Amino acid sequence: MTEAIYTAEATSTGGGRDGHVRSSDGVIDQDVKFPKEMGGPGGATNPEQLFAAGYSACFHGALRLAGKNKGVRIPDGASVDAAVGIGRDDTSMAISVALTAHLPGLDQATANDLVEAAHQLCPYSKATRGNVDVQLNATV
Repeated sequence: MTEAIYTAEATSTGGGRDGHVRSSDGVIDQDVKFPKEMGGPGGATNPEQLFAAGYSACFHGALRLAGKNKGVRIPDGASVDAAVGIGRDDTSMAISVALTAHLPGLDQATANDLVEAAHQLCPYSKATRGNVDVQLNATV
């Protein structure tokens, strides 16, 4: 990367996974809690949800760019789901991601091709490559 066009800034206070996050512009201003599945109280967002939201939005944009690059119109109603799992690894915890692009009206081969192309373009995919298990799926 040569130079950042935009830099997002956020601050975590409190207890990390049991605290608060706020973006520098105040758009995000959320309590953070351990989910019930991890022994916490739930009732607030958590880092995995925030990562899933960011990755799905970024990948959706990359999917649209891939379609433009390949001359394929991304259908109305297209969406991207990101499922971010967290579990134990050898040293502490690690995440995994499953991305599912819903591309109604396209044939399966085209949808698969677009998802693979988007995975090469998406900044989140670039950042996780080699570090996070990312599964790609396409439904038509």
